[in-house]
Amino acid sequence: MTTIFERVGDALTTLSPAVPFAMDVFIGDLPDTFITYSLITGVPDQHADNAETIRSYRVQINIMDVTGLAVLPDVDTAMLAAGFKKGPERALPKDQDTSHYGLAKDYFYLSA
Repeated sequence: MTTIFERVGDALTTLSPAVPFAMDVFIGDLPDTFITYSLITGVPDQHADNAETIRSYRVQINIMDVTGLAVLPDVDTAMLAAGFKKGPERALPKDQDTSHYGLAKDYFYLSA
């Protein structure tokens, strides 16, 4: 059984050109462009015979770039190809320490 974390990681590895990514926090020297991801919620949606049969997940992908938000990796195509559905997105405040701009994008996945 593939976990939601493996599913996100597998989707992000398909980005071309490759973009460095990490779960929750990127540790080390920050590249000009990088991605972090985290699980926001994992909620059971259906039960049968006292067992969970369907769970929905909401993951947040943060795309960080020092040049701004005009040209970013095509995360949508990678995530949609992996079975995720697009959710809301929002700009993040510019990081005062690293000068990275950020865009947070939410994706939903229904696991049966």
